[in-house]
Amino acid sequence: MANPQPQAEVLTESVRVNSTEVEATLRGGELAWRPAGGGNVEGQERRLELDSEVLGCRVDGRKLKFATFAASGGGNGKRGGGDGNRRRGEVVVEMENEDAAVRWGDAIRDRLASLGRPKKLFIIVNPYGGKRSGRSIFQNEVLPLIEASGVLYTMQETKHRLHAQEIAHSLDLRKYDGIICVSGDGLMVEVVNGLLQREDWETAIKVPLGIIPAGTGNGMARSLLHAAGEPFSISNAVFAIIRGHKRALDVTSVVQGKTRFFSVLMLTWGLVADVDIESEKYRWMGSARLEFYLLLRMLNLRRYNGRILFVPAPGYEEVGDPVEQTTNGVSTGIQEDGATDSNGETCGYVGPSIKEADLRWRSLNGPFVSVWLGNVPFASEDAMAAPKAEFADGYLDAAIIKDCPRWDVVGLVFQMKDGTYVNSPCVEYFKVKAIRIEPGLRVGSTTKGGIIDSDGEVIARGDDGPHSRAGDEPGHLMAYGPSIQLTVDQGLATIFSPR
Repeated sequence: MANPQPQAEVLTESVRVNSTEVEATLRGGELAWRPAGGGNVEGQERRLELDSEVLGCRVDGRKLKFATFAASGGGNGKRGGGDGNRRRGEVVVEMENEDAAVRWGDAIRDRLASLGRPKKLFIIVNPYGGKRSGRSIFQNEVLPLIEASGVLYTMQETKHRLHAQEIAHSLDLRKYDGIICVSGDGLMVEVVNGLLQREDWETAIKVPLGIIPAGTGNGMARSLLHAAGEPFSISNAVFAIIRGHKRALDVTSVVQGKTRFFSVLMLTWGLVADVDIESEKYRWMGSARLEFYLLLRMLNLRRYNGRILFVPAPGYEEVGDPVEQTTNGVSTGIQEDGATDSNGETCGYVGPSIKEADLRWRSLNGPFVSVWLGNVPFASEDAMAAPKAEFADGYLDAAIIKDCPRWDVVGLVFQMKDGTYVNSPCVEYFKVKAIRIEPGLRVGSTTKGGIIDSDGEVIARGDDGPHSRAGDEPGHLMAYGPSIQLTVDQGLATIFSPR
């Protein structure tokens, strides 16, 4: 339990706010002012919440200059009105003399620091993601807010695939209060894998991570802002990081044989993976490429044979069919010790320990149109794939679209925006602690398999045969055909969150 903080001194002084004479009071985390000598007339008092409305404060001679970032109608001390979107502003408080300005300035900075805000960040920018706009987003939308807050930073751009993973693996974490990704979701996944490959992974993975949306899907940023009731925007994502609020985040261990990969967003097989990966040729379209290619795929809907085995969360024990248990549990062919990472090297962290004999597996048999396993509610800005997903509940949410007519699938796609598609009889939606995919061939094909995609990266691909080998193409960690198992480690990572 944290030690109780001493009660902050209440400061009161006659000042000028935006050139108007007022009496100002700094109490706790709030600056309030009202017209001098005007009493407590309703509607005349103005308030500024340091935590939720202030980026930073600097002293300029006798003046305190507050950089504000408040919902429309706020930020100048007013309450209510406006459209709710945050905008930058400034409140200038002119003190009687410079000594008073310094005293108040020190008090305000101390109170901002007591909120747990980061002092220095390491920012990784992916200049190639989405519409290749990462660099301009950092310069034009991220940097002005970071500088206004007074947070120090080091910025590095990625040069090649897995560069962020390499950076996270070797970074001196003692110098920073967080690692921020200006990118799509894939860069954060690289960072997580880099941290978990370190010898000091137990402390490294607790370094807070932040995401500023600059990619195609942006599911993690959308999920974080949605959970806090905040509109989706780059500036809101930046402000969430500046404020320094944090939450735990589940990490999923994805394993096949001795190969292991760590995921924080989702894993897909079937329709969603096909759209995500095969639409890369239309990357110039930005996020619209996903909707465009989805329509193309619907014209020739694919179905996949295979089997899903899973350990259901409490309340979902009746989903699927029971699997006969052996003395040692269900045979997996998965080695839990000595796993290797994407570079073939031994990981610092080998994933959660599993006692197979204690698990009660159930199964669903294909054909499947889509298998979607989500750790957070949104898979992209416009797709709520897992409406009941929580960031650190220790479970994955499985949304499985079974074999059903094409036009039923079209209807489901339109309902993905708000997550209501999971209520369809064509969809099995449930939570799991562990799940195993046994992917098969496309229905009607004797050679073609599918794509298994984790957080926007292909980890297995069976387009060229029923059992494509791991490593056949660059970036394919695993083989298509043998079992791939996912197991959740509850709350292993930490992420900056609006609340």
